[in-house]
Amino acid sequence: MIRIAVLGDIGSGKSYVANKLGYPVFNADKEVAQLYRKSAKCYNKLKKTLPKYINSFPINKNKLSEAIIADEKNLKKIVKIIHPEIRLKMNSFIKRNKNKKILVLDIPLLIENKINKKNDILIFVDAKKKEITKRLKRRSNFNPEIVKKFKNLQLSIETKKKKSDFIIKNNFKDKSVKKDAKRIIKKILLNVRSYT
Repeated sequence: MIRIAVLGDIGSGKSYVANKLGYPVFNADKEVAQLYRKSAKCYNKLKKTLPKYINSFPINKNKLSEAIIADEKNLKKIVKIIHPEIRLKMNSFIKRNKNKKILVLDIPLLIENKINKKNDILIFVDAKKKEITKRLKRRSNFNPEIVKKFKNLQLSIETKKKKSDFIIKNNFKDKSVKKDAKRIIKKILLNVRSYT
């Protein structure tokens, strides 16, 4: 099985590109949202760690934002609770799809939290800063302060770009992104064949 991990800046359209690759996608953001809605275990841990902010279930994302804005250390505390759960969910996703040729991992802190494996194929999503800002501002929960704090946890864009095997330009136009995705998948499959 080939594991493809999609990297990029916040708002660069990683999920958009991941879905264009044509294989099963593990979307960490969706899984996190589900944990906030359904996981009593996460709620209890967060309540214990951030009692001033978390006191009702399902977890209110605005309260988490308040905690992060109040103190950057709170973001690290949240990540420490949530990421092990995401790792478990990712492992069960991989098990469920073990017969698939390719799996796509869309996980924001993939490298930072050492979730990636040596043989993972890394695709960097490159989007124009202007386009990213425009898209982020459209999000209902957009908060520049929170985005900045999340970026502080992440490797620099240059580092991610350097570590990547492929770069896909995301201009948010379906046709060209699909074309690029197709080309990259073709290359990956050809490479794999030449090694086996």
